[in-house]
Amino acid sequence: MLAHLILWGVIFAVMVICELVTFQLVSIWFAAGAIGGFIAALCDLSLANQLLIFVIVSLVLLAVTRPLLKKITFGKAQATNADLDIGKTAVVIEDINNDAGTGRAKINGVDWKAVSYDGIKIPAGTIVTVKEIRGSKLIVSLCEEKNKTAVKI
Repeated sequence: MLAHLILWGVIFAVMVICELVTFQLVSIWFAAGAIGGFIAALCDLSLANQLLIFVIVSLVLLAVTRPLLKKITFGKAQATNADLDIGKTAVVIEDINNDAGTGRAKINGVDWKAVSYDGIKIPAGTIVTVKEIRGSKLIVSLCEEKNKTAVKI
């Protein structure tokens, strides 16, 4: 019986540590299941019954609480209007050079970090088209009809 109590204590500790390291709400239910197995061991039930209680408690808690926690902790993404800038033109205010990690562009009065979609160097003053937005970075390409000043790498 003592070996089973130690086993469930170790499983509980490992599951709690995994949860603390990942913060993904994955192993916490198994920690609760380990408590169920520990209580079953205290009641001197067989190891098979302890394992059965562990599995049942873990799965029931997972099935009941996961959807609720998902709604609470992983709510809707905050929509921004940045995606409205895709397809619009911007002005390069600092030379864009992907290799050097430099480049800034201004669109609607807002200064953004910018990188070249095509991998070309784009000098300041050039008009570019916004292809994508990744985080706080504009992915831009040369606006062909407005200028022809880019240099291919």
